[in-house]
Amino acid sequence: MKSRLKKFKKSKYRKLKISLLLQTVLITALTVLVGGFLLEYIIDGVYNDDVSEIFIGFLKFFHVEEQHAIALYWQILGNNKTFFMMIGFLALFALFFYIALSKMITYLEDVEKEIGKLVSRSQEPIHLIPELEPIETKLNNIKYTLERQEREVQESEQRKNDLVVFLAHDLKTPLTSIVAYLSMLESHPDLPEEERIKYTGISLEKAIRLGKLIEEFFEITKFNAQDIVLEKTELNLSRMLEQIADEMYAVLQGKNLKCEVEADDDIVVRADPDKLARVFDNLMRNAIAYCRKDSTIRIHVSQDESNALIVFVNEGPKISNDKLQHIFEKFFRADDSRSSETGGAGLGLAIAKEIVELHGGRISAQSDDHETRFIVVLPKKEKGELQDEIHTYIGPASRSEA
Repeated sequence: MKSRLKKFKKSKYRKLKISLLLQTVLITALTVLVGGFLLEYIIDGVYNDDVSEIFIGFLKFFHVEEQHAIALYWQILGNNKTFFMMIGFLALFALFFYIALSKMITYLEDVEKEIGKLVSRSQEPIHLIPELEPIETKLNNIKYTLERQEREVQESEQRKNDLVVFLAHDLKTPLTSIVAYLSMLESHPDLPEEERIKYTGISLEKAIRLGKLIEEFFEITKFNAQDIVLEKTELNLSRMLEQIADEMYAVLQGKNLKCEVEADDDIVVRADPDKLARVFDNLMRNAIAYCRKDSTIRIHVSQDESNALIVFVNEGPKISNDKLQHIFEKFFRADDSRSSETGGAGLGLAIAKEIVELHGGRISAQSDDHETRFIVVLPKKEKGELQDEIHTYIGPASRSEA
């Protein structure tokens, strides 16, 4: 009994329950009072003779003899007092219950009216009577969530549209340069070899840049057009990251950067190797793009009983907290200048986040005045659960030995 009472007190709809209880008690009390009044003053009270006289007089009006009218009175009313009392009480209870039910219906009408605000443009919050406060809170939470999601979709779409405009402009720039240099080479066949090599190299560089921009257009087109399907297998995470660092050697050398991988031996996870490689490739390229010159990119790989932890650290300017909150959103660019070195569709980190979360992991970013860190946490499998064949990444050194 005490537990039920305690549960009742903690109920979200306690006010509504109390209100309905009071209405039920009031209906019953009114029925008893009004029914008692009718019983006292009409059926058994001072008005009893008047009622009988009215009934008999009514029958006599239709030429019914007085004795016969009196007999009919007792046959119909006098001897069926209990029956008519029950009918009267039920009728009164139904009447009062209907009146109370009309008030209850106003609760539903209020909810129906306020639900319309969920899809309206109105910024006014939803208001309900105190008894429906839990529903009011829930509806307001839904309203704010829908508004936030709508804003995020609009902002994402706006960034996408802006990016398409920017990329269209960027496509024109290298294409114009390529046409100009190739036209010069065609119209001046007697150019010195040194200048010919120079202009050919510039044209090639612009063509490569143009190819990257076209790839970004394809990336934008297909990002929402397909679902990412994982084909999981067992892979050695330590070797994968060492290989990715080796494959970036030329890019690192071109910017006078270094990369250090600090990894525990044989950290094995069950994941899609191609998709996970894309995550780390995106994080690596992001670190290279925003790293200070002549600095070192560090990759730390460790594990505990249930998770593998991968941290990419690069020295560079601080990313503001406001930008960190949006850094994993589609088409978001932390670099407002959109320079050729860091330019991109703003999809790399968004795709990385989706892939990591599909693996049951999580990704986050931290930044201070000295460095920026991207942290990936992936669930791993115990070595005793591994299958006979473990998918591993073999670095360039191992391939050369083979």
